[in-house]
Amino acid sequence: MHYPGGQHGRAVRVRRMESTVAHAVGTTLAGLGVDTVFGLAGSGNFVVTNALVAGGARFVSARHEGGAVAMADGWARTTGRVGVASVHQGPGLTNTLTALAEAAKAHTPLVVLAGDTPPAALRSNVRIDQHDLVRAVGAAPELLYSAATAAGDAARALRRARLERRPVVLMMPIDLAAAAAPRPAGAIGAAALPAHPAPAPAAITQAADLLAAAERPAIIAGRGAVLADARDVVEALADRTGALLATSAMANGLFAGLPYALGISGGFASPLAARLLADSDVILSLGAGLNHWTTRHGALLAARPQLISVDVEAGAIGAHQPAAVGIVADARAAARALLAELEARDHRATGRRTAQIADAIATRRWRDEPYDDDPPPDTIDPRTLAIALDDLLPRDRAVAVDSGAFTGWPAMYLDVADPRAWLFCNAFQSVGLGFGAALGAAVARPDRITVAALGDGGMFLALPELDTAARLGLPVLVVVWNDAAYGAEVHHFGPMGQDVAIARFPDADLAAIARGAGVAAHTVRRRADLAPVAAWAADPDGPLLLDAKVDPGVAGDWLEEAFRGG
Repeated sequence: MHYPGGQHGRAVRVRRMESTVAHAVGTTLAGLGVDTVFGLAGSGNFVVTNALVAGGARFVSARHEGGAVAMADGWARTTGRVGVASVHQGPGLTNTLTALAEAAKAHTPLVVLAGDTPPAALRSNVRIDQHDLVRAVGAAPELLYSAATAAGDAARALRRARLERRPVVLMMPIDLAAAAAPRPAGAIGAAALPAHPAPAPAAITQAADLLAAAERPAIIAGRGAVLADARDVVEALADRTGALLATSAMANGLFAGLPYALGISGGFASPLAARLLADSDVILSLGAGLNHWTTRHGALLAARPQLISVDVEAGAIGAHQPAAVGIVADARAAARALLAELEARDHRATGRRTAQIADAIATRRWRDEPYDDDPPPDTIDPRTLAIALDDLLPRDRAVAVDSGAFTGWPAMYLDVADPRAWLFCNAFQSVGLGFGAALGAAVARPDRITVAALGDGGMFLALPELDTAARLGLPVLVVVWNDAAYGAEVHHFGPMGQDVAIARFPDADLAAIARGAGVAAHTVRRRADLAPVAAWAADPDGPLLLDAKVDPGVAGDWLEEAFRGG
């Protein structure tokens, strides 16, 4: 490439870029600990991204901005830190919106650095109202206000994402980003986050009264409990009250290994878990919304248990189910306060904690429930596929689950040992986000296998990131439950007598497509076809895709729940 003025002219240009607002933003974020950034390079975010790299961050280039934000989301869920993505203005930002909505609904802390058109550029082809656009999907818009405040603006965006546990989009008008930045007065340190509101003593007393009087208590923990790292204190609270433990689908794995943990509550609950939860007289919800997914549209609350709802957002309490007691607090803080109150009363109960219940929980997992394994020729039952993968893969693994007709099979059959190894990309119920989240998780933890559980619809939406997977060479097992259809629509509308031909497709060779992108792949039509997985899992040298031709006639009970929840 020719630079006017030769190498001297190039050096001058580099020095000028290093004194710009965009460079100051990137340098500030790197100084505050940002060491990984996902994105696509465009003119509106090029300098800030290079400044992050110069500051020590790793730049992971995606092939689509939606994939980049999904990767940052997966990375953040895995690490417990703020994920960062960098995109161009206008179409670069609009391409992120579905993934941004998922992150907002999942309360994932993210910062998206987005170029922006200057206010005066009214006729720019790429000008849109970015501020209201990101607000509409639940993200928080932030702005670089001036050259003098740029470093502080960047630090504020990062801090706000951590504090509010949601995506923050920092708009960087390209004229301001290119302006000269004043010399920094000193390094900006990471400000300590304020504590969440302490639980009200009166509410703790009321909740403790209910728990002390309960004969069949249960605790359902959600993503709020995961974000609060609350497992240890919730386990102690359950031991003292005799409560059985369950999670929302988002928090799967939080209580892995505990003898009285029932697994997921709601549409993915095992028959045993559903029966025991429905028989509860008091349910403590910790950072879980008790929505239609978690309660199976209220079926698990048919006995009208007393509900204690804990959430950091007051508006979330009672939003789905009326609560006898509402506690506005962090899940960990509330559980600790309840434990202290019950300890002060010297209260200890066993509830339903018997050897028989523990044995039933240990032996009646989903995989122990019988089913008719008789798929049509050249197809594999989706349950058989999930069970076989559970057997073949090491226990230390991560699982990212996309949305679709297949979603329940990995949720019900693929165990994880840690809630941060479980990425349930269904907060927005959009197909196509699970692959990116899996790649982000694998970037965060390349020392273990990450499973990307996808449907064929989601895989086709995420095809650009096959190149990313091949380029990064990460140990990702991409499993496509391929029914050659938008199966959820087929199973929902078909029984109504609707013609579902518009939701069906010719069988596509996704294995061939993957190999064309540089990803090793196999077609799976029967359990024996999974034999290569064992060898790959023993020494994964890059991604592997399984195009599993699943029986299109098998439908999960949760599908109707998904349609009813809209």
